[in-house]
Amino acid sequence: MPLTKEQKKKIIEDLKEKIEKQKIMVFVDFKGLKVEDLFDLRKRFKKAGSQLKVFKKTLLNLVLKEKEMKIDAKKLEGEVAVVFGFGDAISPAKIAYRFAVANPNLKILGGYFDGKYREAQEIIILAQLPTRDGLLAQLVRSISAPISNLVSVLEGNFKGLINIIANLSESKSNLS
Repeated sequence: MPLTKEQKKKIIEDLKEKIEKQKIMVFVDFKGLKVEDLFDLRKRFKKAGSQLKVFKKTLLNLVLKEKEMKIDAKKLEGEVAVVFGFGDAISPAKIAYRFAVANPNLKILGGYFDGKYREAQEIIILAQLPTRDGLLAQLVRSISAPISNLVSVLEGNFKGLINIIANLSESKSNLS
């Protein structure tokens, strides 16, 4: 059933509002995806502070042109859904990528991040980066490694000294 003008205006306003708030948009093709899988995917995005929405390509194209985003939604293949990331800019790409690996019916088509359109491969690379917490943990390990190594070396020297003293005291007790 075709949408009325009022419904289209409402959809366009909703889309404009989401584009204003987003930190990342990931375009996915969900053709062939089961309804249960799509529902599960939406729940995953919602937990991460993101949202998956399906729009007609013509309405999406209108808003993208109005917002001066250089993306042609009509060139995106398949049935297109848009993932809006409102909190963390990386987690929507990660969720989409992990889901696409587990379910080949979902394909990442590209995205809009950091002020410009990114091809699918760039979004996938972004999704494969460690999380912020993971990067912070790596940094802490790198900073603490020299200190930990120094402690281990010093600890080894003290253990050696203790072993020598124990052996000397043992040998003196055997002589007596």
